[in-house]
Amino acid sequence: MNAPAPLSEASRPAGEFDLIRRHFQRPGHPRTPGVALGIGDDCALMAPRAGHQLAISTDMLVEGRHFLPGTDPVALGHKALAVNLSDLAAMGARPLGFTLALALPDANDPWLAAFAGGLFALADAHACPLVGGDTTRGPLNICITVFGELHPGHALRRDAARAGDDLYLSGRTGEARLALALLRGEPWALQALGSDALQTLPDLGQRLDRPTPRLALGQALAGLAHAAIDVSDGLAGDLGHILSASDLGAEIQLGSLPVAPALQRLPPAQQEDCLLHGGDDYELLFTAAPDKREAIEAAALDSATPVTRIGCLTAAPGLWAVPADGQRRAVPTRGFDHFG
Repeated sequence: MNAPAPLSEASRPAGEFDLIRRHFQRPGHPRTPGVALGIGDDCALMAPRAGHQLAISTDMLVEGRHFLPGTDPVALGHKALAVNLSDLAAMGARPLGFTLALALPDANDPWLAAFAGGLFALADAHACPLVGGDTTRGPLNICITVFGELHPGHALRRDAARAGDDLYLSGRTGEARLALALLRGEPWALQALGSDALQTLPDLGQRLDRPTPRLALGQALAGLAHAAIDVSDGLAGDLGHILSASDLGAEIQLGSLPVAPALQRLPPAQQEDCLLHGGDDYELLFTAAPDKREAIEAAALDSATPVTRIGCLTAAPGLWAVPADGQRRAVPTRGFDHFG
């Protein structure tokens, strides 16, 4: 009997450690100053600069819950890290590194290569190296823990807002929600956009699949703004976390909210729902004293990030929307809830 031909590198079944070596270890890649020891041991060793605190956050993305089956793996690699970097931005922290825990149905080399490409492109852009993690077989599940550093006393904590603060928003909200509605074929979205729905979807899809973590803005706001949060579960819902932690209320001037061109075509009620309650925007919502307006404008300019003042914080509890007619009305601080 003839001996079987040896398997090529591309066709050989990948074991766990071979998979890690081929797709996630990066020999020769320069080590950043914040990492004393990276992949290859039982633990990574992080080395924040003297006089700095560690900022740590974890996010999990589960197929069918956080992203649709068949999502582009390059975009998925980008988003998996972006949502964690967005948490660092909301605290005003500078990235140091991250770990990746990955459950895979199978070791699909082309998929993994694309996923790693999207992941590392964003990681390299922010000098945030992969320092460890784990892989296992199971339903597709991506869990990232990110590490950052910042000066003590400069963190943009949710409980630090003050009555009378201005309320600011980076970028725009609602586009990711509209993109998801179009992908799901929800009638209200298809009817509003009509024949332009398919032409509009690619641009909206970028906002859903490739969010931009506002790290430069967050770091510029550290020590300047009072409180911040990233908008992942809807503007009203995430603002509610600041209001609850700080024991305050807020008013939002609806006419001040920036509205993307696609959302301008929605009926008013659906447009407002996307702006206030849509998720997956990963913009920064933050508060600062009125006498810091010029400094906030400078921070936005220096970080090349659009920022809009959309309201103010109040001593009286509750969240209120103020339309053009001035007749304010209560807004529920509901956001996306995995168990709601």
